Amino acid sequence: MAAGQPAWPGEGVAVAREASFRTASQEETIALGRVLGGLLREGDVLVLTGDLGAGKTQLTKGIAAGMGVMADVTSPTFTIEMVYHGREMDLDHFDLYRLDRAEQLEDTGLFDVLGADGVCVIEWGEQFANEIGDARVDVFVTRLDAEAAPGEEPPREVRFVAHDARGEALVDALAAATA
Repeated sequence: MAAGQPAWPGEGVAVAREASFRTASQEETIALGRVLGGLLREGDVLVLTGDLGAGKTQLTKGIAAGMGVMADVTSPTFTIEMVYHGREMDLDHFDLYRLDRAEQLEDTGLFDVLGADGVCVIEWGEQFANEIGDARVDVFVTRLDAEAAPGEEPPREVRFVAHDARGEALVDALAAATA
């Protein structure tokens, strides 16, 4: 992506492929992630965007389970990165919430794993889209609070936006696997 070019849909970026899913519970969000995890290949990069409590980490738990990760997955808010060993490849899980400048990425290890021999899931990475590059799928997780009764867990919309050919194939495969 060229410097200064907008980074997210709705801001002038040509979107190659998009798909949206609704989940009615935490378990359904994890289940969607599990299907996605089974479709991922080495070098895949997912950037998860959503408010606090939207379900990004729940989706990542499912992704990890689909990849055969046996460890308990938590958000690496203070460690920035956690590495989980799956059946066939590693899952590098980043949480960039506490970062506010691109220069800070150098110390995270992110550039060492982008496009490498595992899968990279990045929470709160939207502000670093130019640094991450176009070889990614953006995943927007949104709580649909207006659709829930008081005290009830709201459903989620999970929207996938591909930026390259591999991302398009992944979004198509996920849509087919959940149809």
